[in-house]
Formats: sequence, structure tokens, C-alpha cells
Amino acid sequence: MRILGVASASAALALGVAGTASACNISDFSAAATCEDGKGSIVVTDTDRAGTPAHISVYLQEDGSEKLIGEQDVRGTAQGASVTFAEDWQPGATYRIHVKAGNTLVDEDIKPNLVTPATACAPAAPGTPASPSESATPTPSDSASASAPAFEASPSPTAPSADQSGTAPAAAPANAPSADAGQRNLAETGADSRTGLIAGIAVALVVVGGGAVFFGMRRRGANGDS
Repeated sequence: MRILGVASASAALALGVAGTASACNISDFSAAATCEDGKGSIVVTDTDRAGTPAHISVYLQEDGSEKLIGEQDVRGTAQGASVTFAEDWQPGATYRIHVKAGNTLVDEDIKPNLVTPATACAPAAPGTPASPSESATPTPSDSASASAPAFEASPSPTAPSADQSGTAPAAAPANAPSADAGQRNLAETGADSRTGLIAGIAVALVVVGGGAVFFGMRRRGANGDS
């Protein structure tokens, strides 16, 4: 009986130690200040194998006072489960992270307090600028119409009149023949007085010739009848 009692006590003690070792405790939690895309954040990780639900509270300590940054719930895993608090932290800032898990398992801060790095998060690299869509490329027709000057017909020059120029038209050359030169030459040579005489002689010759031909034909006809 004595041996059986000692064995039972030893088993109970071993089970108790194992249960205590596997229970959630503050050492299962860790915190870090990180940067992503140029923005800061506080990440708390829970590696509790038992998966005990835990409530995480993050406080910024500044000038002897605290400011609540945020609160989230987490359930730990063997690989680690994380919750992220968006926080644009400044270099060298101090944060207190409080963990409360189960009813009485954990209700304390992660020690030591989280102190952020001495260098702030670098700004994110600027993206590739979009090609200008507000700068439209002019079409050939638009550029041609814009560049080609409008054609304006220039007025044809008009010959200045005598009144506009103030000078009279040039006189005809002195050696040009005048309109009555022909008449004056005919009068001097007398050709205009003989024109009627020549015409009368020509008419008389025509009449005489016609009469001679007529009588000759009648005479030839009379001889033929006899």
C-alpha cells in the first residue's frame, strides 16, 4: 500500500508540473516595432500552444503619461499568432504592452517595455507616374489647321486713273499717221476724182462685149437654119 501511495503521488506531481509548463504565461508573448511600406506598426506575437484567448492592450508612454494606442484579441499557436497595431511610431519611443489571458493565468505587462529603433521608417518609394492623359496629342488634321495660316486674297492692283495719279495719259508719238492722212494723200494725187471714170468705162466695155456675144450667137443660129 505504501508503494502504491508513493507512485500515485509521483504521477499527480508529474501531471501538475506538465500542466503548469503547458499553461499560458507571459513568456509566450513578445512585441516588436516594424515598418511596412514606409508606415510604422506594433506587432505582438502569441506562441501559447494551448491556444488560450488573450487580450492585448498597447499604451504609448510619453512625458509621464500614457495613451492607449489600441486593443485586440489573439489566440496563440505553436507557430505563433500575431496581431498588428498601426502606429506611426517615433524613434526611441516607449510602449507598454499589457496581456490578460484566461481568468487568472496572465494579467501583466510584457517585460521590458518596447522601445522603438533609433531610426524612423523610411518613406515608401514613389510609384511610376502615369503617362499624361490630360496632355492629348493633337491629330494631324488639328495641327495642320492650327499651323497653316488662313489664305487671304490680296487685292489686284488697279491702274491709276488720270484723276488719281494727277498726270494725263501720254500723247501719241509725233510720227504716227493721223486719221485723215489717207484722205489728204488721195486729194493731193487726184485718185479720188478718177474712180468714177474708170468704173464707167468698165461698165461700157461689159455691155459692148455682151452685145457682141449675143449678136454673134444669133447670127450663127441663122446660118445653121439655112
